[in-house]
Amino acid sequence: MGMRDKKRNQKRVLARRTAAPRAGEGKDFLPLEGGPGKKLRKVQQPEEPENTATVVYIGHIPHGFYEDEMQGFFKQFGDIKRLRIARNRKTGKSKHYGFIEFESPVVAKIVADEMNNYLLFEHTLQVSLVPPEKVHPKLWKGVRRGFIPIDRVAIERKRHNKDKTVEEHKKMVKGILKRDEKRRKRIKAAGIDYECPALLLQQHPSGYCRN
Repeated sequence: MGMRDKKRNQKRVLARRTAAPRAGEGKDFLPLEGGPGKKLRKVQQPEEPENTATVVYIGHIPHGFYEDEMQGFFKQFGDIKRLRIARNRKTGKSKHYGFIEFESPVVAKIVADEMNNYLLFEHTLQVSLVPPEKVHPKLWKGVRRGFIPIDRVAIERKRHNKDKTVEEHKKMVKGILKRDEKRRKRIKAAGIDYECPALLLQQHPSGYCRN
């Protein structure tokens, strides 16, 4: 092939590249400067599930911020249905987290969005929605009557005053005599001239008494 043929072929290739597309070609592309083109399909975004959660978890509750304070603080957002702060069963002290149930799921969503990471008395609140399926069935048990701490003094008083068996009475008397013997020895070892009075032991109802 000579130089003329090569140049002729190059001109043909360039002419094909710059020529307008044939009928039926280029339909899958949009025109650069207006004109009819193929419409792009709209990608349908998945719809978010409807929010039905009305319970809000609140963590990092500061000391001294209890039921009454929370009731007054969160009432500004909407009507509160129920409220509970987790407490220690023995001491009644707050565990610094709790739950609030609102009448409306819209209000609960607003509280979770607006109050999360809110700085309250140098504590950053951790607030989030609790899905309905994750709410414990016993979460609101006894919430109407409030928290009643265990009266340890009354329990110990009842245990101390209950009727003792003969064996329990023997054990109690034995302990008293043993402690009295140690006390007398300590007084004597200290060089104190003191005569300890004799112990008066209560007689068991069955008639047993240690002399």
